[in-house]
Amino acid sequence: MKFTATWTMALRALRRNPLRTGLTMLGIIIGVGAVIAMVAIGVGAKAQVANSIAQMGQNMLMVFSGAARSGRVHMGWGSAPTLTKKDYAAIRSEITGITGATPELRGTAQATAGADNVSTTVYGVSEDYVAIRSWTVAEGTPFTATDVARAAKVAILGNTVASNLFGSAAGAVGQIVRIKNAPYEVVAVLRPKGANMMGDDQDDMILVPWTSAMVRLTGGTSFRSITVQAESADRAQDVIAQLTALLRERHRIREGKEDDFTIRNQQDMVEMATSTASTMTVLLGAIAGVSLLVGGIGIMNIMLVSVTERTREIGLRMAVGARGSDILLQFLVEAVVLGIGGGVIGIAAGCAAAKIVSIKFGWATLVSAKSIALSFLFSAAIGIFFGWYPARKAASLDPIEALRYE
Repeated sequence: MKFTATWTMALRALRRNPLRTGLTMLGIIIGVGAVIAMVAIGVGAKAQVANSIAQMGQNMLMVFSGAARSGRVHMGWGSAPTLTKKDYAAIRSEITGITGATPELRGTAQATAGADNVSTTVYGVSEDYVAIRSWTVAEGTPFTATDVARAAKVAILGNTVASNLFGSAAGAVGQIVRIKNAPYEVVAVLRPKGANMMGDDQDDMILVPWTSAMVRLTGGTSFRSITVQAESADRAQDVIAQLTALLRERHRIREGKEDDFTIRNQQDMVEMATSTASTMTVLLGAIAGVSLLVGGIGIMNIMLVSVTERTREIGLRMAVGARGSDILLQFLVEAVVLGIGGGVIGIAAGCAAAKIVSIKFGWATLVSAKSIALSFLFSAAIGIFFGWYPARKAASLDPIEALRYE
């Protein structure tokens, strides 16, 4: 029997009972649609987390000062003042393969301009901070190395602070902001970044030279952390090795003794943050895949019923010359059509569901071509797998017994 004739007969058989055909395909439609939608939500969440971390900067290495202890209580990294100004100077002069470095002093302070005032986070940083953290400037020019060297009273405002104090970024540059009663000239305003993955407003901050922050704001003489930017991701491990060797030597840490600092790679942070999202994607996909399996069982059930109902028809066709392989192929094609038809409609339904979720709830969703291709192939495979047994049963019928079937 010609292959086209087999397809024609299979489609004609499915059209005889459109309601049953539609209900059989519904299981595959729901299964494929659920897989597409769930995976899109999981992949979208993973991409959003990675993008949020990438907004912090590229190829960053964070060096944290030591951890203070009280008895057996570990106070956490950054609680002991083990990173000094000389450490920072040594990092800038001796470490190769980096594009910049900045210490970070952080504190909450009241900032006032005229009659307006806000409570915000003030960071003491170097001239490299804006570039390392991938900030772009909306107005003005960031402070320079010269400003840092002379502890100049200059400030860069986040968009939220500028808007609260001056109404907009456009009117802030050149104005005076008092931070803890010290007057700072606004030299630049940053473009908004919005909230980070923790929900904190990244634009609610003020940047000042770290030298000025030490003198006028914090009164400290050490750093909780120093951020270093490697030239590329490939150089990161080499830079970490250099930093470790340099700081162990400067802090006179003998071999076998524990470091009084810790270094974190941004790529490790990305992998750690996205691992949970990856696990959830697999879990959601697996749960949705169960409904796809149920849809396949539905195909097998209906095909077995169809074989029973069409026993005399099968016997008649065999009597006029149809071979067992022809019968097998026809019923297998019917099962594959149910699987593929349900898969195509399910893909469309899943893409639509992902879009609706994104619009309705504001969740990030991402439908990839890979997930669509896999869903299509899997739906076809389900048709073949669950249609094989009923097709084999139909092909193995005895023609004489089939013709006698009532």
